[in-house]
Amino acid sequence: MAAPTCGSASAADPGTTFKLLLSCPAGLPRSRVSVKFDRSFDRIPHPDAALEESISEIWNQRLRQNPSLFNGTKFRYGGYSLHHKDDPNQEYCVSLHLGLTDYRTFVGTNLNPLWENFLVPSEDDPVCCQHTSSPLGNGAIVETSDEKIIVLQRSYNVGEFPGYYVFPGGHSEPEEVGIMGHKTYEDLAHLCARVSREMFDGIIREVVEETGVPAHSLTDPVFIGVSRREMNVRPTAFFFTKCNIDSNGINELYSRAQDGYESTKLHAVSVEELRGMNQRMPGCHNGGFALYELMKNFAKSL
Repeated sequence: MAAPTCGSASAADPGTTFKLLLSCPAGLPRSRVSVKFDRSFDRIPHPDAALEESISEIWNQRLRQNPSLFNGTKFRYGGYSLHHKDDPNQEYCVSLHLGLTDYRTFVGTNLNPLWENFLVPSEDDPVCCQHTSSPLGNGAIVETSDEKIIVLQRSYNVGEFPGYYVFPGGHSEPEEVGIMGHKTYEDLAHLCARVSREMFDGIIREVVEETGVPAHSLTDPVFIGVSRREMNVRPTAFFFTKCNIDSNGINELYSRAQDGYESTKLHAVSVEELRGMNQRMPGCHNGGFALYELMKNFAKSL
């Protein structure tokens, strides 16, 4: 596991800068990633009452502009812990700490024009971001059979980073595992295992819906880390998967993608080409690319 690092794609665009919160260059399979789901990882309200009130004000403002907005529940990122398997290889495992949040609170904290006022001065990321919604997004680095990487160009109609390049992804959904809120669960360990599976199943679902590739064409994803956009401290978990279809075939499938409305074009590019696109990538996705390069460099060193 690599230590947290910061990076920047363009000093002129603060939206492209990132921090790596967790790097797993070996690529961790499902068996080595678990989830600790608990209300202790929920957001802590800010002591400034006026700042807290701005959450509702901004959400109501957004609703007036777009009455179709939906306040969906999301998993909140609250940090991670490491432990080793009790076996001869002593392989390390990651436990992601997740609470609950929702889209309304994300809009009112992370996307608030005063988002920096919600932060606490601390090098400890969960402490620094304890007053923000920080829903954990997900992203996939998908490598085609001809060794290209899939990148989507966002629609100019979306609210965040219109026209920018991103990897396929979105969010793992609490509703997918029957979580509607915090309550006393009879078998919390079983629930956490289901949430962990949803982390891996959810990213495959996002790739299929956004690119049109069939699920059976993708290898089981491996977890490569968590990056955070410096601007409005948005965290994203990244995974790596290979596709047995070449870039030409993927472009044909994209035209029939279920969620193609969020993007306008699919690009299958080389690593060198991708480096040239990073000034038009949100910071969390630039971080995803950095995690991918760390994984490739680690593989070369073996």
